[in-house]
Amino acid sequence: MRDYAIHTLKNGIRVVHNRETTTKIVHCGIMLDIGSRDETQANQGIAHFWEHMAFKGTRKRKAFHILNRLESLGGELNAFTDKEKILFFASLRDSYFERAVELLTDITFDSIFPEGQIERERNVIMEEMAMYFDDPEDSLQDEFDRVVFAGHPLGMNILGREKTIKSFRRIDFQRFIKEHLDTRKIIFSSVGNVEMEEVVRLAEKYMGHIPRMTSRKVRKGFTGYKPKEVVLQRTVKQARCAIGRTAYKLSDEKRGPFYMLTNILGGPGMNSRLNMVLREKRGYVYSIAAQFVPFTDTGLFVISFGTEPSQMVKSISLVELELRKLREEPLGKKQLAAAKEQMMGQIAMGEENNVSFMMMMARNLLDQGRITTLDELFSQVKDTSAEDLMTLANEIFKENKFSYLMMEPRAGHGHSQ
Repeated sequence: MRDYAIHTLKNGIRVVHNRETTTKIVHCGIMLDIGSRDETQANQGIAHFWEHMAFKGTRKRKAFHILNRLESLGGELNAFTDKEKILFFASLRDSYFERAVELLTDITFDSIFPEGQIERERNVIMEEMAMYFDDPEDSLQDEFDRVVFAGHPLGMNILGREKTIKSFRRIDFQRFIKEHLDTRKIIFSSVGNVEMEEVVRLAEKYMGHIPRMTSRKVRKGFTGYKPKEVVLQRTVKQARCAIGRTAYKLSDEKRGPFYMLTNILGGPGMNSRLNMVLREKRGYVYSIAAQFVPFTDTGLFVISFGTEPSQMVKSISLVELELRKLREEPLGKKQLAAAKEQMMGQIAMGEENNVSFMMMMARNLLDQGRITTLDELFSQVKDTSAEDLMTLANEIFKENKFSYLMMEPRAGHGHSQ
C-alpha cells in the first residue's frame, strides 16, 4: 500500500506527495484541469499548442535553457494534453528535485509565447498532424470521437485544425489561459525519496506567490448521443474498424465493474475474448482491443481493430457475437474468479510504476477530490458479481446503440486477395 500526504497552498493549488524510499529518481508534475474539450471551434488545438509553447520561453529563460536545464543532468522534461487535462512533468535524480519544481512552475505560469517561436512551432504542429494522419491507428480513434460526440468539443481533434493552428497569436494563448486557469484545479504531484516537509517547502517557495485565480468557465456537458455508421476511404492497406458508444462517467459507481467487463472482452491480456476469437482462432487480426475512457460527464466505450478488407464483415459479426454472449450468458464461477485475479493483477502492476502513480494521484484529486486506494479498487473488483457484469453488458452492449466507423483502402491501395 502506498501512502501519500496532501497540502493546500493559500492560493488553492494542492500538493500531493508519495514518499518512496527505494528509489533515487523523483517524478513530479503540475496537472491542470484544462483540456481540448475546453476549446471552441474557433480556437480548436490551442490547449495542445500551449503545451508546446511552454517550452519555448519564459520571462527568465529562452527555449534552449529550458530544454537543457534537466536534460544536462540526465533528467527528462515532458508534457501532454488530453481531452480534460494538461500535464507538465519531469523525472530526475532526487538531489535535483528543487530544480524540477522551479522549472515546472516557470514553464506553467510564466510562459511569454514569443511570436517567432509561435511561427516555428506552428510548422512543428503541422508536421505532427501530417504524421498523425499517416498513422491509421491514431486517426481512427479521433475520427471515431467525432462520430460519437458529433458537434461537441469532446469530438474535436486535440491537435486542432490547420485553419485554427495558423491563426493563433500570443494574445490568443494569454486569453485562453486567463479564462481557464483556476488555482483550485491545479495539482502539483510527486513521487520519490523526498520528505513531505521538503516538498511543501519547495511548493511554497516557488508556487506560494502565484495569485489565486478562478475560472467562471463551465464545461459543456454532452447529451443526445445518436448511433451512426460511417465509412471513410483512406490511403491505407488494411481496413480498420471502430465500434462503440457513450458509456459511464467518472463519478458513476458502475465505472469499476465496467472496466472489468471491458477487460474480459478486449483488455491488454492475450487471453481476452476478442483476441482469442479473432486472432488466435481465425488469424483475422494482428491486434484487437476494447477500451473504456470515462470523462467528467460521460464516457466512451470503443472496440478497434484492423483486418484485410475481405474479412471486415466476418470480423464485425464475430465481435457482435461476443457482445451478445456477454449480454446473454453469465460468467461461470471459475471464469469470474479468473477475471477478478487478472484485473487485480493489472491494477497492482499499474500502481508499481512511479510515473503513472504520480499522474494517477493528480488525476484522482482533480476528478474526485480524493485518491482511491489499492484496497478500495480490489474490494470493488471482489464485490462484482456475474449478474452485475451481465446487467452492464445489457445496458451498454445494445446492438442498436452502437456506432460503426470503417476506414477502407482507397481503390488501388488494398492488398489483392
